[in-house]
Parts: sequence; structure tokens; C-alpha cells
Amino acid sequence: MLRNADIAEMLERLAALYELDGAEPYRVNAYRQAAESVRHATVSVAELARSGRATELPRVGPTIAGKIRDFVESGTVPALERLLAKYPPGLLELMEVPGIGAKRARLLWETLGVGSLEDLERVVETGRIAEVAGFGGRTVERLRRALERLRQRPLAERSRLLLISDACGAAERVLALLAECDGVVAAEAVGGVRRAVEATADVDLLAAAAVSAREVGERLAGSGAFQSVALSEDGDGGREAAGVARLALQTHDGIAVDLRLCAPDAFAVSLQQLTGSQRHSARICELASEQGIELAPAGARRAGAALRCATEADVYALVGMPWIPPELREDRGEIEAAQAGSLPDLVTVEQIRGDLHCHTTASDGRADARTMALAARERGYEYLAITDHSASHGFGNAVSAGELEQQIERVAALDAELEGITLLCGSEISLRPDGSLDYPDELVERLDWVIASVHTSFALPEREMTARIVAAMENPLVDAIGHPTGRLIGRRDPYAVDVEALIEAAVKTGTMLEINANPDRRDLSEVWARLAAEAGAMLVINSDAHSPEGFDVIRYGVATARRGWVGARSVANTRPLAELRRLRKRARV
Repeated sequence: MLRNADIAEMLERLAALYELDGAEPYRVNAYRQAAESVRHATVSVAELARSGRATELPRVGPTIAGKIRDFVESGTVPALERLLAKYPPGLLELMEVPGIGAKRARLLWETLGVGSLEDLERVVETGRIAEVAGFGGRTVERLRRALERLRQRPLAERSRLLLISDACGAAERVLALLAECDGVVAAEAVGGVRRAVEATADVDLLAAAAVSAREVGERLAGSGAFQSVALSEDGDGGREAAGVARLALQTHDGIAVDLRLCAPDAFAVSLQQLTGSQRHSARICELASEQGIELAPAGARRAGAALRCATEADVYALVGMPWIPPELREDRGEIEAAQAGSLPDLVTVEQIRGDLHCHTTASDGRADARTMALAARERGYEYLAITDHSASHGFGNAVSAGELEQQIERVAALDAELEGITLLCGSEISLRPDGSLDYPDELVERLDWVIASVHTSFALPEREMTARIVAAMENPLVDAIGHPTGRLIGRRDPYAVDVEALIEAAVKTGTMLEINANPDRRDLSEVWARLAAEAGAMLVINSDAHSPEGFDVIRYGVATARRGWVGARSVANTRPLAELRRLRKRARV
């Protein structure tokens, strides 16, 4: 049976070919949105198509459902075959190169016969690309750097990694199924999911079961939630020789899940060992070995006798230290801190009192300010800043100066009307290349909150980009810098910027630095967040929500902060609103 990923890939290829062929943008977007729905469907889309029910999926209409059915029944789609005959397949790969896109890919094909990445590299190196309109010196240099990055880190390799949000979603679905399995007494995510890494190759889970792995596997297979369920080859229907059995699961949305099953009395030790990281677990094993204790996923033993560990805290107590939060288990000094009794008191989701970066339908959000405010209040937030995009936002849907004046009045009126939450009228203001804001100062002064972000001119040299952002930080009207390095995990590298210089400027000017919680960003990263907090910079953890559901991603921003050893005292929006206001530069003047 076709996997959902195969069907989604067909729709994505069709969308790219339609774009290459000059189709209307709404048509291209329709196929891309349908591909996204198919890829993340948790049921078999092939089965839906065969029964004529593909339109039950979000954003899949009758036309696209017909193409899905053709693909499922015949393995091809006439429109796809027609376009593949017209354009070389390599053009699709070419379109993924930053700075190329559909129009330029077609122009290169029609002008120079460039039909693959290898062709593009050749015309760049020989200088022939200069014959094509729009490919000046700076553009060619950016292309050369992009091609070099692709050689170092191929897109195919990046695509094998799952963002933590996708991994968590799969983990939660499987854990819910395990909770309904007779004989399964406990289950948790382990590995990178439990440590809340940015991306992971697969999803690792652990379950304590009083029944055989084969029985659990049969129950999971019968749920219809998986493309495949397989018992590890060295399993005997019960447990491996080491005391832990394994099931390899493949979800319909293409995610590999490695489920290990242990005896109930071994769960705590297995949980500690399988959470990792490898270096952290190995060091804990070494410390245990020095005391004559053997730690393994099957349990803890001393001189052949089993040691009872009811919780992970008991496991760490065996080696004379307190429990270490999973996010810290990377062998970055957490073991020494635990031994010294100096583990940090990490920030929690529950400590976040408000969100200071969200968008509404005034720019590129999908809900109005009232809906966003009510959703924030429902989460228990005390305050919310409405921060729609400013006039020169590089991706459209921006708010002009005149529209911002009207928005200030609308948000103030809504704030007066709603109880239980305070609304702040702010803006995510785009920085010009020189670091200036794209609204007049007298208008910016009327805002309750200003977050400044880079949305254009990503290719500036490091010195210029750093000066650009530092100039914004020196502006007394700027409260925070949004997603400071501009990265999109697995899709776009950070722009060239001296982050240490930004941290120094943040401390000097009193400008806050954002940890953007969007799982595509998590920017600042954990490494920079730790350095910033240690330097005394104030951080702010925001969702960058574009819908009410978007507030949910705050947990990934908090996870980044926790992985960076950050406590609540370094996060501005853990403070009550009155205290937050005193942290702003304007309050210090």
C-alpha cells in the first residue's frame, strides 16, 4: 500500500511543476496545502482514496482527491506525466536553491539549458550565468555560497530529521494508544523527544509491560494507526536477552517510532538510560560502576542482585546526586553541577505570564485580535501584545502607518472591554539595512511594546548585519529583538551575525533578546540563550502565534531555555505586567 508520504510527494512535485509552468499562485498553493494535509494525516490516505473519502482530509477538494485516486490506483497522474515530459526533473531540485525559485529556474533552463544542480554549478563557475538577466555580481556570490552549503549539508539529509513538534505529535499519539493496551502499566517518550532537542531522526518510546512484545504489537497493529508494526528480529515474542524488547512502528505520516518494552520493575532505570544523551548515560554508568553497580535498560544490579529503583530520582541517588532534568542531559556540565548541588532552577511553561509576539488578520495572522486575546486569556495569560508586521515586511500582509494608528485605537478599545487580560498594542517592526525602523518615531512612541526583526536583506556580510541589529538595539524605542539569527531549522541557515556582539549590546542597552518558540525557529538557540543569560541579558520567550492554536508552541521556546540552563529570573515575561513595564528602556529614562 502506498504511504502517505508517497502521495504527499506526488502532490508537492505537481505543485512545483505547476509553478514552473506558470500556473496561478492559488492553484499551486492548493496542491501544497493538500500535500501538507496528506503528509500529516494519521490514517491511510490510500484507503480513503479507494473508498472515495479523500475529501474528508482538510484542504483536499474533489479535483485533488481525483488525482490522489488516480495515483493510488495506477501509480501515476496524467498531469504529472505531461509536465515531467516538458521539464527535466532536475529543475525541481534547482527551485530549492535559495535565491532561485520557479521563475529563475525556468529562465535558466530556457536561456542556458540549466536543468540540474550540476548544470547550475557549472555556469556559476564558468561565469556564463552573467548572460542571464537578473544575475549580477552579488546575486551570483550568494548563489555560490548557497551551493557550497548544499554540498556540505544536502537537502535530502536535512529532510530526514523531524522537527521536535512533529516528533512530539507522533509520540503523544502512540502513548495514547499504549495507555489503552492491557498489560502496559507505564509509557513515556525517551531519547531526543524527552530531552526536547530541536530535531530528531525518529521517535523513541519506552513502555513497561507485563505482557509480551508480540501482544502489544498485535494490539497496536489492530488500531489501524500504523503503516507497519514489526517485532525486532532478536525478540522472542517476549523480551530480548538484555531484558528489553523492541517494536519498530511506522506511522501513516511516515514517522519511524522505536518502541522498547521492559519489565515494570525495570522502568525507572530504563527511562534514565534510554533518555540519554549517550554521553550523559555513559558517564552515569561509569559512576555507578565505580560503586560496583551495573546500570542497563534491563535494570540495576549489584553483585548480581537486583536493586529496586521506583523512580529516576532513585537511579541518580545510586550515584550520589539529585535527579537531573532531561533537557540538561547532554554532558555539558550538568553532572558536575548535580554533584556540587548547583543545578539551575529552570524556567517552566507555567511561569510564563504573557506572550509578547503574535499576529492577527491585520497582517498575516489567521484570527482577529479579539479571538487571539480570548485564547490567551483561556491559557491563563495576564497580558498579550498584538504585534502585527510593519510597513516594509518583506512577505506582504503588512500594516501601513495609517493602519497602525487605527490598530492602536482598536486594541485600546478591546483592552477596555475585556476583563481578565491586559492587551498591549505593539508591532513587529522590520529593520531596514541600516538598522532604522520603518515607522516614524512619533508613531512608534505610541506603542506599548516594540519588537524589531530582520525580515529582508538576509545576505548582508556579518559586519553589516551585526551593525544593523546593534543600531536597532541602541534605539530607545526598541524593547526586544525578534528571532535574532533568522534561522529556520533544516531549511535556512542563520544569517551571518556576531551573536556575542548582540549579547553584549543587549546587556549594555537593556534590549531583550527573543527565544522564538516556533519549532521551525527556536531562535535564539539553546547555546546562545545560555550565553545570553549568563552574561546578564534579559530574554523573552514568545510563541510568534499566527492563530489561537499557535500559542501552544510556547513549550518549545521554554524547552530551548531549559536546555540553555535558563531560569525564570532571566525571562522577562515570567514577571507581572507592572514589573515587565519597569524593565523597558523607556521606564529607565
